Amino acid sequence: MIIPNHVLDAKGLACPMPIVKTKKLMKDVEPGQVLEIQATDKGSTADLQAWAKSTGHEYLGTETEGDILRHFLRKGGADVASETIVIPEISLEDFKEKVENGEHITILDVREADEYQEGHIENAIHIPLGEVEQRSNELEKDEIIYVICHSGRRSELAAQTMSKQGFKKLINVVPGMCEWKGKMVK
Repeated sequence: MIIPNHVLDAKGLACPMPIVKTKKLMKDVEPGQVLEIQATDKGSTADLQAWAKSTGHEYLGTETEGDILRHFLRKGGADVASETIVIPEISLEDFKEKVENGEHITILDVREADEYQEGHIENAIHIPLGEVEQRSNELEKDEIIYVICHSGRRSELAAQTMSKQGFKKLINVVPGMCEWKGKMVK
């Protein structure tokens, strides 16, 4: 059993809020201490794993109690590199125009399976955030890839992971599917 030094209540919050609140509270956590994040958003597991990895914190695991996910992160030390890769962004309006004009573009949807199945952009490649690191070889490193999620946070984390793997032409769609008004398929 993990005994946390700090507890964050993020129950009832949808992406990207559990990450936003975690990031804010983590500033007050001392290196080596453990933060417990209580969430109900199913996507929070992959989100927090990717965020911890990209920021040098240690993801310790998740315990489930009914509908509540209890995530545990250990804050990285002061020697943690704070290098953040800046991913170019495209507005949802400009992206929608490319899709509706029938431009041949590669779209990577990194939402969870249930979100994707509820509706996605036609021909979007689906790789959930938690699988991006292992499955990015399914994509061409020299193609322009538009990365989309629900709000733009998970897609940014996915693009940062892929950038470290040698992908050079990644564009984050902001905001994501939460405001998409275009055609979708199921």
